[in-house]
Amino acid sequence: MTDVLLVYVTVPEMTVGRQIAASLLEKRLIACANILPGAESHYRWEGKLETSAEAVMFLKTKRDLLDAVMVEVEKLHPYACSAVLAMHLEGGRKGFLDWVLAETV
Repeated sequence: MTDVLLVYVTVPEMTVGRQIAASLLEKRLIACANILPGAESHYRWEGKLETSAEAVMFLKTKRDLLDAVMVEVEKLHPYACSAVLAMHLEGGRKGFLDWVLAETV
């Protein structure tokens, strides 16, 4: 297992994702953010079935920065219950993983 994590976040629109990514990059909490438009989410909220358009973010960071990433996302995210999930990586291209570690503080 590597010290690099992939963090999955859903946001209501691209502009929110861009704001979150910019703040995390500025603070060097992530090395990279991919923001993918066009997600359609289906879920139950407050007893009702809901569907909404969202964007999905994939953030690359190191394991010891996860708490700080989550705090910053929560601070900037408009949802009352935002989806922020960390995924452990079994491996990856060494050069890329080293780059993520070098770009985060």
